[in-house]
Amino acid sequence: MGVEVTQTSHGAVFGVKAQPRARREGVAGEWNGCVKITVREPAEGGRANAAIAAILAEVLGVRPAAVELRSGAASTRKSFAVSSLDAATVRARLARVLAASEPAP
Repeated sequence: MGVEVTQTSHGAVFGVKAQPRARREGVAGEWNGCVKITVREPAEGGRANAAIAAILAEVLGVRPAAVELRSGAASTRKSFAVSSLDAATVRARLARVLAASEPAP
C-alpha cells in the first residue's frame, strides 16, 4: 500500500498514526496509509507531538525545524509537513525506514 505523501506549498505532507506512552520509541510500521510512530511521552501539553516531530526529523535526515505538525494536535491521527524535502524524497526515505522496521520472516 505505502505511505501517502503529497506535495503542497508547505512541503511534503503525510499522515502519522501516533501511539503515546509506548515502551519503545520509533517507527513502528505502517497503518492505513500513515506512518505509525511510537513515543514514550504522554499526550499532554504537546509533549508527544514534539517527540514525534523529533523522530521524524531524525529518520528523514532533516533539521527539526523543517518538520511541522499541520493537523491533529489532539488526535492520534496527525498530519506532518516537511518543508525541506519534496514528496518523492520523503516517500523514498520513509519506504527505506519502514522496510528496516519490518520483522524478519
